[in-house]
Amino acid sequence: MTLFGRDLHREFIARPDEEKGNILYKWPDMDIRKLTQVTVEPDETAIFIKEGRIAGTLPQGRSTLDGALIPFLGDIIDWASGGNMYRAELYFIGTREFVNLPFGGPIDNIEDPDTKLAVGLRVFGEYALAVSDPVALILKLVGTEQVSNDLITEWASEQILKALRTSLVRKLTAEKWPVLGLAGRTADIEAALLTDVQAPLMPYGIKITRFGNITISLNPTDESTLKGLRKDTAYTHLAGSFREYGVGAGLKGIGEGAAAGGASGPAAFGVGMGLGGMVAGAGIAPGAAGTAVCVHCQTPNPAGSRFCSSCGTALGRPQAAHCKQCGAAVASDARFCGACGAAVA
Repeated sequence: MTLFGRDLHREFIARPDEEKGNILYKWPDMDIRKLTQVTVEPDETAIFIKEGRIAGTLPQGRSTLDGALIPFLGDIIDWASGGNMYRAELYFIGTREFVNLPFGGPIDNIEDPDTKLAVGLRVFGEYALAVSDPVALILKLVGTEQVSNDLITEWASEQILKALRTSLVRKLTAEKWPVLGLAGRTADIEAALLTDVQAPLMPYGIKITRFGNITISLNPTDESTLKGLRKDTAYTHLAGSFREYGVGAGLKGIGEGAAAGGASGPAAFGVGMGLGGMVAGAGIAPGAAGTAVCVHCQTPNPAGSRFCSSCGTALGRPQAAHCKQCGAAVASDARFCGACGAAVA
């Protein structure tokens, strides 16, 4: 666009509206006409760089590019143009806080202090970033060739994950935090992470100002394993021992199967008798006085028992045959196998 033969695009310079959400913006033209008006917003700074070094910084507001008004412009004047042009790279860097930047990914496999199981953790959240040193950001991280806002945010996200891996493992190890209870430790994790992440970012002119919505979760398989183990441990504690818990779980399964129309009759009766015998016979040593030991499965039974509470075999009677279905020994006068319930011919 021209007006009286003059290029308005070259007469007025400011960050375009569509670029105002970015941390950094580079003006596309290195040749800038003398007396051009440059507008710098209150939440940004503008820096001229020539041949890899800082030439100078423009103040907020509108400035006229005139060496008589801004002394450092004399260092970037293009004498080939008769002194009518300045030649340098112009960068606009946001100085405000940039919020709602996402980060996330796997943390690592970590040993759960409660169960000693190695589990995989993932984290997702948001962070806010501010540029503390625009010059360091350009010269040490972004560079003057490949200007990219993604480079800034991706680098920050990588450093956050790295710091989180270190600080979280340290907390889990030193303070014995259970993995399934990490949600209640979010405030402590955020506070520690905010401190740990500053050191690797400071040389590049970046500061993380805060975190939000941090969620640390287990991968689905490990979460199911841990919850199942927690449930078994709790039930075992309530039952008194893992054996009693196993018996209770087995009896519950038989009951649920019968209610659903599953196995019944002699087979279910035999299994139930076996589980019941585990409870009734708990604490009875094999061969102890006043007990009858089953010759088939070696389970001790209370004195006077006619059938083994574990396998259903008749006690104190000759075992003249074996079940053709499961091979268990049966008494000579038995009509059904005490182990599987099959009819004995």
